[in-house]
Amino acid sequence: MQSEPGEAVLPAASLPVTVPHPRWRAITGAALRVAYSVAGLLLFIFALELLTAGAAGLSPVLSRFSADGVLNLLGFGWLGSYIVMSGSPVAAISLSLFASDTTSDLEAFAMINGSRLGASFIVLFVGFVLWVTHKRSADGLYIGVVALLTAFTLWLPALPLGILALKSGWFDEISVGTPGAVTSFVEIAYEPLVNRIADNVPDLMLFGLGIGVLMLAFTVFDRALPNLESGGSGRFERVKEWFHRPLPMLGLGMAITAITLSVSISLTLLIPLSLKGYIRRNAIIPYVMGANITTWVDTMVAALLLDSPRAFTIVFTQMVVGGLISLIVLLFLYKPYSATIINVANHITHGRRAFGAFMATIFIVPLVLFLV
Repeated sequence: MQSEPGEAVLPAASLPVTVPHPRWRAITGAALRVAYSVAGLLLFIFALELLTAGAAGLSPVLSRFSADGVLNLLGFGWLGSYIVMSGSPVAAISLSLFASDTTSDLEAFAMINGSRLGASFIVLFVGFVLWVTHKRSADGLYIGVVALLTAFTLWLPALPLGILALKSGWFDEISVGTPGAVTSFVEIAYEPLVNRIADNVPDLMLFGLGIGVLMLAFTVFDRALPNLESGGSGRFERVKEWFHRPLPMLGLGMAITAITLSVSISLTLLIPLSLKGYIRRNAIIPYVMGANITTWVDTMVAALLLDSPRAFTIVFTQMVVGGLISLIVLLFLYKPYSATIINVANHITHGRRAFGAFMATIFIVPLVLFLV
């Protein structure tokens, strides 16, 4: 644009720049998080409907590998959580298989239990990538090994105890069905679309589509989360000593996982928090315990959305049994237990041979359970 004669022309660099008011930025950010949360929930429901409708297509696959029974499904859930780098999608899939009568209640319980065993693998994977790329020290590997060892030693014992609880009917009276309003909404908003898709694609493809939508739902949920790593470092610094105690660390793990609805996210945060000195190595264990207790929130929501009271009982049993074992260890056996975990983790990460043997074991064991 040409300027009039005698008119001063400001250089581009001196033009005023409009900066959004901090309060407006906060309101916009909050609105976006709400929008992402709603979108994630709608996708989550859609994924569950697709998985339930297509679950029959998985039966031939399981039959081909003779995958039936508690041990086979334990290995299936364990390997599945490795593949998707998270336990929550696998737990949701196991409930869909149960709701469609593809698996029994005990098999669903075992598959969900397996998802707990493999959910911490994401921590080891991130630590390994950072170590290989020389962006961080080998401490990330150590944190991942501790997280996996904690999950193995706490949730494997939960399997026989939980099966006993289900067979004995300890929690049979605790069953919650889907509210009528939610059922009506799902029938109106989702069933016509799901039925149309089911009429045009094979069951197995429908099940695979459900897995894809489920992963997309968790990705959208992630966008709704605040940045827990960068925010509030000053607060962490002020209460750092307090968080080195077992019970506060248990509460911190429970709180962060309840906020993020993902044990993978909350456990992965251990790497930067530990490397920056906010969390000591010996304080990682109770954090992992707490994270694995409240991770069942989204799985309970899935059970409610599937309108299967027995599915809710399965998840409730898993949460109570696993939480009870964790609390007993934390309150009465914490010192010898934590010392053992730390010593084993130090041995595993001390040399390449020991670490390689550990990596081979955590893959071979669930594979054998699945195939045998």
